[in-house]
Amino acid sequence: MTLIEIASLFEARKGSVIDATGLDKDALHIYFGLAVFLAVRLLWRWRGGWVVAWLLVLAMACGGEWLDLTAEHSNSAIQPDAAHWHDIWNTMFWPTVLLFVGRWLQPRSQVPVDMAPARDAASPDEVTPPISGDDAPASLGEYAERRLEQA
Repeated sequence: MTLIEIASLFEARKGSVIDATGLDKDALHIYFGLAVFLAVRLLWRWRGGWVVAWLLVLAMACGGEWLDLTAEHSNSAIQPDAAHWHDIWNTMFWPTVLLFVGRWLQPRSQVPVDMAPARDAASPDEVTPPISGDDAPASLGEYAERRLEQA
């Protein structure tokens, strides 16, 4: 399958989605950008997930516009560059906002001072690992259990 065929298929699918939903092309850019961002963010919950999701939306937006340009070139109906930049802007606006506020949307787990593991000099082989983001609740339970056993 050639690039022009892929671009034509992309245009046909995009037209069918516009017809099926009744939404404007600009609204679809916004919805697809948000959908991809949230889907990637839900799948990638580790460190750097916000940036990975944003980069994938950017790749999707630029790839879609590249396919649009290819289809327009093959049909000899090239739109001005401002229209393509407008589509990328529409796709990237809300994922960019979520990228910047994302650090405040994800709670950080902190261990209270009284829950810190008690280290015994007699048993150096029992070293507890430091707490990291997602496994903090399990670690807090383990710390509480160990302190109960020591009491």
